[in-house]
Amino acid sequence: MASFYQLSAEMQSFVNQSALFQPADDSLAEMRAAYDAQCRYFTPALPDGLQREDHMLPVAGRHIPLRLYRPTAARPPAGWPCVLYLHGGGWMLGGLDSHAVIAAPLAQNCAAAVLVVDYRLAPEHVFPAAFEDCLAVWDMLRVDSLELGIDTARVVVAGDSAGGNLAAALCLATRSREGPPLCGQALIYPALAAVPTEPAASEHADAPLLSRDDMAYYLAQYAPDPAMHADPRLAPLAAANLQGLPPAFVAVAEYDPLRDDGLRYVQRLLASGAVAECHLGRGLVHGCLRFWPQGPETARMYRALVTAIAHMLADQT
Repeated sequence: MASFYQLSAEMQSFVNQSALFQPADDSLAEMRAAYDAQCRYFTPALPDGLQREDHMLPVAGRHIPLRLYRPTAARPPAGWPCVLYLHGGGWMLGGLDSHAVIAAPLAQNCAAAVLVVDYRLAPEHVFPAAFEDCLAVWDMLRVDSLELGIDTARVVVAGDSAGGNLAAALCLATRSREGPPLCGQALIYPALAAVPTEPAASEHADAPLLSRDDMAYYLAQYAPDPAMHADPRLAPLAAANLQGLPPAFVAVAEYDPLRDDGLRYVQRLLASGAVAECHLGRGLVHGCLRFWPQGPETARMYRALVTAIAHMLADQT
């Protein structure tokens, strides 16, 4: 498979290292254990100059776990600009620790607080549970009800894969709400349609690390009712229009069945008058950004992400 895609040495190394972590069987518990082990393997120590705090947001008789990364420097007078980070994992995997390799350095590189959401996972909690958790956290951030020291006028939502899906859905759901709007969206190889967009869906149906069949499996766990597949909260590309959405940065990987979801989203945003830019990671595969500390092309994608988020936050000053 990998040789068919003529992967660079960087991506071949990433694929080979990722393959070290296979579930012992096809149970959900083993899938999650293997995924968590893989995430730990690619996660370096917390960078110097950052502080990590864990919080719990009470919502309707339960609690949503949150993790806040922020610089150890003095808080700005208006509060920290904030990146609300929604992790990937097919709506089934991951949590507060899984994407620290992406989320934590954003706090340092963007001089911002980064708030990671441990939303409810499928199949125990099906659509729209994950989306509703993310919306509840955004509602809290708008008034800073957990007193995190956030500048509520300077919040960018970001996410990768399934997290990119949730981030785009959040932008759609909140565009007409009163109060400070989201000031940007940063999506990393997002899933934005119930059926991945062609031609990438077919051209890269058997791509390394994420296949079209994998996506169908994840969707079936998260949204088992096909009647929900046209809901924009699940499939943002199904929205009738994308007008009024915040500026967008979308990073996609060339060898990814989801590539054209992101490209189509950018095209539609631009057509609707929104500000949007796309970063195409040539020769890259889905999930590659967790490799950014080790590879030049993934590092280039990460730098583009940092630059875009910093610009979105700076525009609100």
